[in-house]
Amino acid sequence: MLGVQTSTGIGAAAAAGSLPCDLYAAGGTPCVAAHSSTRALYSAYNSRLYQVKRASDGATRDIGVLGAGGYADAAAQDSFCAGTSCLITVLYDQSGRGNHLTQAPPGGFQGPAAGGYDNLAEASAAPVTVGGHKAYGVFIAPGTGYRNNRTNGIATGDQPEGMYAILDGSHRNGGCCFDYGNAETNSRDNGNGTMETIYFGDSKAWGYGTGNGPWVMADLENGLFSGVDRGYNANSPSISHRFLTAIVKGEPNHWAIRAGNAQSGGLATHYDGPRPNASGYHPMKKEGAIILGIGGDNSNSSAGTFYEGVMTSGYPSNATENAVQANINAAGYATYAVPGTPAVGSRVSLRATTACCTNTYLRHNSADTNAALAAISSSSTSADKAAATWTVRAGLGDASCVSFESADKPGQYLRHYDFRLRVDSIDSGALSRLDATFCPQAGHNGQGVSLRSANYPGDFVRHYDYGVYAASHGGSHAWDATTAWADDTSWVVTSPWA
Repeated sequence: MLGVQTSTGIGAAAAAGSLPCDLYAAGGTPCVAAHSSTRALYSAYNSRLYQVKRASDGATRDIGVLGAGGYADAAAQDSFCAGTSCLITVLYDQSGRGNHLTQAPPGGFQGPAAGGYDNLAEASAAPVTVGGHKAYGVFIAPGTGYRNNRTNGIATGDQPEGMYAILDGSHRNGGCCFDYGNAETNSRDNGNGTMETIYFGDSKAWGYGTGNGPWVMADLENGLFSGVDRGYNANSPSISHRFLTAIVKGEPNHWAIRAGNAQSGGLATHYDGPRPNASGYHPMKKEGAIILGIGGDNSNSSAGTFYEGVMTSGYPSNATENAVQANINAAGYATYAVPGTPAVGSRVSLRATTACCTNTYLRHNSADTNAALAAISSSSTSADKAAATWTVRAGLGDASCVSFESADKPGQYLRHYDFRLRVDSIDSGALSRLDATFCPQAGHNGQGVSLRSANYPGDFVRHYDYGVYAASHGGSHAWDATTAWADDTSWVVTSPWA
């Protein structure tokens, strides 16, 4: 656990007291949905936070808290998922109303998973610490999404509600739409005013504020609004705190956006006034579904990371939200550095950790564009050494991850194509840029790092029969074989050969 405190007693004591949903209830606007993968949101809550599913055998496990009002039991996930990968299958609702979030179904847009469903989040993709305890966020890659179309107690029509979410302000894109909140119950675009969610990202297609983004806005369907007007609103600043508190709330012909640094300080009000001066938003026609990481019609090209969030019955006061923000500050969100992660700008080589192959490195072939595994030593030719050397760049498709530029073929990057990895030039298209983006996680066999595909959450860079693939654990291809999967997907980042 790398020195992270996991004592049940300490975990409970550190988080005890008035937690967000206690504070909302005291303010007369109780939580009707409360989701978190990191901690309890009620001081008395002592149950499950989320469920993970293990790739090796399909088994599931609920991950709970260390004690009443406490932090997530990340050690239980680490133990259950050791040597394989896990997906987050359920985010449980702590409010008691059963408003759990599960894999989003197809809607106006199809998802990439079987049956048109969206992908599920890889469970270890967003490690953090909260109050000194290791925990995991919900890492939303494009194509990933959660939803509940049959809810209990969520606002409908023009009823008042509030919501907040703690997000990773450094993980976003301009795709539509990284949302959390109230959406349509049939996964379709049912017209203006049928949604009310928090949006976070860089999109300027419908609305935006000052600077280059990202912005906290409200997705009200057929419009991302940063204020009363469509398009630009000068009072909406770019905001990108590493841990971000984002708030949207609405009542008849009145709504607001607030935001702040989840680690310290108060909330700023970006907008507080009447509904947008466009038809269809007064009165609102909210339908009461809950979404995470997608738009109301299942548009699913967005990216972001979610740690916790709630929805309320009634329009919360600023004073209540300020008290919630103070609790969020006190929770102690902090980054967690995965040991062995390569630094952007460095030159590295990637050594295999499988017992057979610890003198072999990931390289590109000379005769074709494919990536391969090959022995490299001090006596290797300079050309072979250069072919096994990579320059680490910020992820082309997701800046929170990394891309590997070939040292001897500048401008060409390691990417997967039809599951095989190769070195290739990357165009400006979103797909090819995501194909060339990999997210480092703790090595599946306890050594080095494992490199997750940015756009296929269950696939990791694996060597198999000296080829290199994007491989799942136990999938339908030969390179998905379970034998030695944990070893074959773990890589030690070493000094560069060239």
